Amino acid sequence: MPCLNLSTNVNLDGVDTSSILSEATSTVAQIIGKPEAYVMIVLKGSVPISFGGNEQPAAYGELVSIGGLNPDVNKKLSAAIASILETKLSVQKSRFFLKFYDTKGSNFGWNGTTF
Repeated sequence: MPCLNLSTNVNLDGVDTSSILSEATSTVAQIIGKPEAYVMIVLKGSVPISFGGNEQPAAYGELVSIGGLNPDVNKKLSAAIASILETKLSVQKSRFFLKFYDTKGSNFGWNGTTF
């Protein structure tokens, strides 16, 4: 059930968001070792973001997972997601923060119950 929430100040009009969602889904699933069927990606564009005192392209993300996260995995995820954002949205890797949450199944709802 990994869920990656991404917000960026980049306008997504005319951007192939499907390719971003697809690549992010497969990347998260592969690195964490969870089935793609349980991975959710949320991508929000045109979000007012200031990073370092300016509004050049930037992004913020939060990834929540029931297990599968550790320092090595987190580094791999950070590098991979930053690369996707840089390639697809021209957000420099140095202008992207990603926060990780490893949670218990009882703290995450799905299908009318919890995991």
